[in-house]
Amino acid sequence: MASKSTLNAKNLEALGAERLAELLIEISTGSAVAKRRLRLELAGAQSPKEAGREVAKRLTSIARARSFVNWQNRKPLVTDLESQLRAIKEQIAPADPTEGLALLWRFMQVATPLFERCDDSSGIVIGVFHDACALLGQIALAAGTPPEALADAALEALRDNGYGQYDGLIAILTPALGAEGLAHLKQRIEVLAATPVPVPPKGEWEAVGYGSGGASYAHQMEERARQSLVRMALKDIADAMGDVDAFIAQYDPATRKVPKIAAEIAARLLAAGRAEDALGFIERAEVDKSRWVPHEWQDARLEVLEALDRKAEAQAFRWACFERDLSPDYLRGFLKRLPDFEDIEAEERAMAHAAAHRGLLPALGFFLDWPSPNRAARLLIDRHSQIDGNHYEILTPAAEALSERYPLAATLALRAMIDFTLTAARSKRYGYAAQHFAECAELASRIDDFGAFEPHDIYVVRLKAQHGRKYSFWEHSS
Repeated sequence: MASKSTLNAKNLEALGAERLAELLIEISTGSAVAKRRLRLELAGAQSPKEAGREVAKRLTSIARARSFVNWQNRKPLVTDLESQLRAIKEQIAPADPTEGLALLWRFMQVATPLFERCDDSSGIVIGVFHDACALLGQIALAAGTPPEALADAALEALRDNGYGQYDGLIAILTPALGAEGLAHLKQRIEVLAATPVPVPPKGEWEAVGYGSGGASYAHQMEERARQSLVRMALKDIADAMGDVDAFIAQYDPATRKVPKIAAEIAARLLAAGRAEDALGFIERAEVDKSRWVPHEWQDARLEVLEALDRKAEAQAFRWACFERDLSPDYLRGFLKRLPDFEDIEAEERAMAHAAAHRGLLPALGFFLDWPSPNRAARLLIDRHSQIDGNHYEILTPAAEALSERYPLAATLALRAMIDFTLTAARSKRYGYAAQHFAECAELASRIDDFGAFEPHDIYVVRLKAQHGRKYSFWEHSS
């Protein structure tokens, strides 16, 4: 049973309304975010209309603000935005969907002036706007907005999508737009496509302080933005209407041969029951199989071959994909489709291929993912001279995964990172290298036979002889 002093809703209710009110006033003192939240709750308690006024006032303040938002004050901003969005969703829209939709559009319009003064390297702020954008479709449907009016609003929004806040808007609004709204939006986009951005007269260039070159560059950027908007919107409308050919038409013949684009087209053709056409786009894609091949293209080709009942060809392709990329998923798919007992022999053949792969680290990653820790350990021991200690993102988890049962292999991975860090004088990694060094000392007590490799005490002597002046490392190691 929880203590009466445990911080939970039931225990707080026992304090009574008067005491809780006093505490809220005390806690909110000095906190603008907390005060705004309380004012918003009070407004909502009066009526949804009052809550709407409070939200509108706050959104205007955020849009007009000029102070820069850095990582230190980003969290209060996000809390503030989430509070306004929650009020629209939970207090205003259920009572008055039309007012809720108007406020939600206003909320979205805050994005452009906000991002002009905001560091959103973490992507947290844009995430709030993506949540708000997703809500537009739900509230627009409840509000019963006329389709043409909603399409016009969508176009204006897409023209202000410089920070990606409206990404996916057409798909989100499709249920509310319906066939009529989508047709109207398509017509508006086609008019926009036929209306190039006008070149400003030379006098206007000078009036705003541009030279002719600067004005020309600005005009080119606007024209590119218009063309990009048209292409993206027409593709999204084609998807919403289920018009595969209209989707394909947005790509020129050369672009259709890009593997990822070919995969997108093939997926839509396959969904439309046009598997042969899908295979045509897949096979015409310009794929350099001597280098990395996009998984999207490989997956699409497999789906098309399966749809055409070309199962033997699909199996051969799965094996080829595994051989090239050492992808566990393709190997699992290959083995799953083999008759009983044949899969055992095929798996052994796959393990031998991975062990002999030209790249040590891809092979190591494969054995760890499969998982086959014994083979991963054997690989590190047999090919220790090929270990690239710069790849800590693979070697660190490898050492961790192998340390319990294969301490020698784990030690070799750790030593590779230590040696690289010290030899390359990567001083920012000295703390990590010192930690790896301590782990080597702990693992040494569990290694009965170092074989051809240096025992830990000899490794320490060599390390001090070669890097004795890397004082920062040794300070971290003490």
